[in-house]
Amino acid sequence: MKAYSMDLRKRVLAMCDAGHGATEVARVFDVSESWVRRLKQRRREDGTIAPRPRGGDRNSKFKGVTLAQLQAFVEEQPDATLEQLRERCRRELGIECSVPAIWRATQKLGLSFKKKRSGRRSRTVPTSPANDGTSESPHASSTPASSSSSTNPGPKRT
Repeated sequence: MKAYSMDLRKRVLAMCDAGHGATEVARVFDVSESWVRRLKQRRREDGTIAPRPRGGDRNSKFKGVTLAQLQAFVEEQPDATLEQLRERCRRELGIECSVPAIWRATQKLGLSFKKKRSGRRSRTVPTSPANDGTSESPHASSTPASSSSSTNPGPKRT
């Protein structure tokens, strides 16, 4: 959403200065009553009615040199996780930051990253059938033909 124009701000304040209440002014200009009050407060406290700056990456810890160093870390160890990159930045650059901050910096550099560590192997059952040469194809189903692995009922037994 864009900020209200300076012209509108001036007209709202002119009507307020003429003695009209915030409720009436808000109804006339089709703005919220709270915005009219905040505009008056901002003029009183800050002496300005201009909109405040919006958005941007104002607080990023990765600018210039540190951004280049992060890119060097990724080039040295391309399979590093975001957590590993965060730890390396803390250790070698003295930068305390969050994993999302590392992610935003890698996005800014146009780099891809490893999403998470590899998961543990299942200890209860294999996740895919072993191909020991006995099955007719390497993709043979481990589900018997008389049952179904979906939520739909399997074929009827005869």
